[in-house]
Amino acid sequence: MNTKRWTVDKFVDDLHSYPQIAQAANLLINNEVVAFPTETVYGLGGNAENDEAVAKIFAAKGRPSDNPLIIHIGEERQLHAFVEEIPDQAKQLMKEFWPGPLTLIFKKKEGKLSDQATAGLSTIAVRMPDHPVALAILKSSGLPIAAPSANRSGKPSPTTADHVFEDLNGKIAGIVDGGPTGVGVESTVLDCTEPVPVILRPGAVTKELLESVIGKVEIDAALLDADQAPKSPGMKYQHYAPDAPLHLVDGSKEVIQKLVDKKKEEGLSVGVLTTEENKPFYQADYVFACGQRADLESVASHLYDALRTFNNTNVDIIFSEMFPYEGVGTAIMNRLMKAAGHRVIIG
Repeated sequence: MNTKRWTVDKFVDDLHSYPQIAQAANLLINNEVVAFPTETVYGLGGNAENDEAVAKIFAAKGRPSDNPLIIHIGEERQLHAFVEEIPDQAKQLMKEFWPGPLTLIFKKKEGKLSDQATAGLSTIAVRMPDHPVALAILKSSGLPIAAPSANRSGKPSPTTADHVFEDLNGKIAGIVDGGPTGVGVESTVLDCTEPVPVILRPGAVTKELLESVIGKVEIDAALLDADQAPKSPGMKYQHYAPDAPLHLVDGSKEVIQKLVDKKKEEGLSVGVLTTEENKPFYQADYVFACGQRADLESVASHLYDALRTFNNTNVDIIFSEMFPYEGVGTAIMNRLMKAAGHRVIIG
């Protein structure tokens, strides 16, 4: 397959006038799959109403079929076509955080969307992205678009069009290059079908932000204990992993350097994932920073790019610093834990 690639300036006032937007939307209407930027990561979009289009998403990603997809919409009114009800708490959150990096789970209307998109579940996950290119494509297509991250399943999510091209060139119809994404980690996923909403995946819309709007919010026990079965089927899989094994280190810089020295003595090529503040300290074969420790939002924004950079080296093992479980740090640690397969060294 010849993968088309278009460049779009997200700062243009009237994106709907861009022929690239129309071409991408037409491919979606014709049940092809297209990657496009959102404010979190690049998404791989396909018509959520069509089994063939959804199957192409799973095939391109190599994604397990029991891992449901998030449905992206360009206008709130689209919800009523495939959602049974919109709870009052969800309405409050939509008013506050949509468009934005918040996915809400509702009870779905049967027979409206492809069952493959929801993995046969009775619920459906929906969000409205806060990115002008994504919104232009969604509105131009007029369709609900199923759009997981535009990468091979299990690998670090893409935050640039180049990342998408590396993973999916020749496997999808097109890539819309709207520049680097902003948030850098996927949206918060909140189950609104329970009396007390439950966070199934942490993101930039934090527990604290959610509770400031609707009161008490719970966290899926599986996010805190790897032995617990996750409520979201997709969360049981390893995600975001670089090619070399990643180990998180709960310890000081000195502890990490001792681990590096030991592995180098064994003849291994060693990498360290750190922050700009600590990067000068380490003596390793590869030392990559993912933002500033004093600014966790910058860490989230650059995390996947840093993990992918290791794949361009001959590194044998990677050690990573850890981050506080507060604010967006909760999302960062969720992604790092998944990337490391929950391997943590206590220093």
